[in-house]
Amino acid sequence: MPELRRDPIIGRWVIITKERGKVKKDFEKIPEIDTSDGCPFCPGKENLTPPEILSFREPGTKKDEKGWWVRAIPNKFPVLRVEGTLNRRGEGMFDYMDGIGAHEVIIETPNHNADFSDLDNKQAEEVVWAYRDRILDLKKDIRFEYILVFKNHGADAGASLAHPHSQIIAMPTIPVRVKQEIEGGRNYFEYKERCVFCDIIHEETEANTRIVSENEDFICIAPFASRFPFETWILPKVHSSVFEDLPKHEVANLAMMLRDINARMNEILEKPPYNFVIHNAPCRTGKLPYYHWHIEMMPRLTKVAGFEWGTGFYINPTPPEEAAKFLRETH
Repeated sequence: MPELRRDPIIGRWVIITKERGKVKKDFEKIPEIDTSDGCPFCPGKENLTPPEILSFREPGTKKDEKGWWVRAIPNKFPVLRVEGTLNRRGEGMFDYMDGIGAHEVIIETPNHNADFSDLDNKQAEEVVWAYRDRILDLKKDIRFEYILVFKNHGADAGASLAHPHSQIIAMPTIPVRVKQEIEGGRNYFEYKERCVFCDIIHEETEANTRIVSENEDFICIAPFASRFPFETWILPKVHSSVFEDLPKHEVANLAMMLRDINARMNEILEKPPYNFVIHNAPCRTGKLPYYHWHIEMMPRLTKVAGFEWGTGFYINPTPPEEAAKFLRETH
């Protein structure tokens, strides 16, 4: 019999269809298009991108030339633009403001064909440092209320280029999804005087049925009310609401965790397309006792269709306990 599971943070319900029990052979993916010959993110093609904002590169090499191993650039086709003012205005009941923000790309490696799990630990750390450095810089702009770090990998996940890269978008409003999480965390905290995310970590550690992997600083779980098959969350074990407060040793352990989970998914799901997002506290709220930053990683194995759009329910054909078991026992 299917189960209805309630997300304890925002109250969203998810349908888990146990009897369907889909595993890797039940999912198909669109073949990746190789654009390596004309890829603007490859070394030697720096002239095809906007000027770099940040790079980690070999000593003695010049900006916007070869010699880098991580590179941050403005998106050539930004969804929001830095130039201008918000210009808030109304027209009857409708509110407007200009599309002010920032849209950047983090090119994760010079290797066109690498996946995150192919990077060595140092290279993966540098990618996390690039996220942190760019967030800290963008937060200086008082127009920005929220900064989202995300990755689309594979055509099915929305990637237009195959070369490994992540994106950062700074925006003048706080996304509804983040507001819901924060409000859910606040309500839980007011009732129990504890962080709901910290309680989830404690509960999952006690149950030990949905843990995928853990190290000294981070735990990865298949969340109880997983929306998607093989959805995983990575959470810091010590409470923190601000991603960019990461100390050095946690950067190293987060990089290793990201590589580990990516390798597990690649092995059991045969290199699926996926998205990951970093859910962080908004820019101007400071440290929150009721919110816990985390990374949500979602392989793109199913399609969101009419039922999901019409109801807000998600139908997940793979129970998170089974997904965690598969991922935990591989690699």
